[in-house]
Amino acid sequence: MEDFPLSAPSFEAVRRLLHKHTGIHLGPQKQAMVRVRLIKRLRAHGLQDFDAYLMLVKGPESPEWGAFVNALTTNLTSFFREKHHFEFLASHFAAHPVPGGRLQAWSAGCSTGEEPYTLAMVMAASFPEWDVRILATDVDTSVLETARRGVYPEERVEKLDREWKRFAFLKGTGAQAGQVRVRPELQAMVEFGIFNLLGTTGWPRPSSRDVIFCRNVMIYFDKPTQRELLRRFRAALVPGGLLLVGHSEALLDASLGFQSLGGTVYRKAEGP
Repeated sequence: MEDFPLSAPSFEAVRRLLHKHTGIHLGPQKQAMVRVRLIKRLRAHGLQDFDAYLMLVKGPESPEWGAFVNALTTNLTSFFREKHHFEFLASHFAAHPVPGGRLQAWSAGCSTGEEPYTLAMVMAASFPEWDVRILATDVDTSVLETARRGVYPEERVEKLDREWKRFAFLKGTGAQAGQVRVRPELQAMVEFGIFNLLGTTGWPRPSSRDVIFCRNVMIYFDKPTQRELLRRFRAALVPGGLLLVGHSEALLDASLGFQSLGGTVYRKAEGP
């Protein structure tokens, strides 16, 4: 690793490139992390320094772009992470059923799939007659491959109640021993796709989503980017739709058009 020093100018170039095309803001304290994560990419291409790598990664049109973004994004998730959000949704929709029993949700920054699959589990158990459709997106192509497969090491579900394990997973045998697979009927509720939140195209239609999860994602963006994302999330929500963010995140101010319901759950407020 000592053969690959990351100079301050090269680190700044990495920061600018990532921020320009994804909105992700790397703080100055992340230099060592960036160096460690990108060294594998230098070695994969037989390069001797970061300047040569930056010549290779010029932007989203580069074949190396996906690997570059995958190396620098953080994916930490689990089934029923921030459990109170899922309990809230089950209670909320029991009191306020969606019209026609058709619920449209979006998991923005779905990582390896635990979040949208947990939502599918809760909705299927609580409202078995509903037509629930969950869009799950991420900018990291490698985590989406795991999410689409819906196969996880058994230890990822060991802390779940036995009832949830039976309801949602098939236990692997033979060559698949030690793994579990999300049941097909739950997988069918989720559509996975690559999506860059900084992009201006491909966003869900206005007033088309009843629920949006964007948890522990906006902490990686600067304040102007956060405000723009919140504006777009609000536009995508139906009147009274719900936005759920991470426990360490809070909406910037009341002018963004959301009403706090507590527990980092927000409702789209009335008016422009």
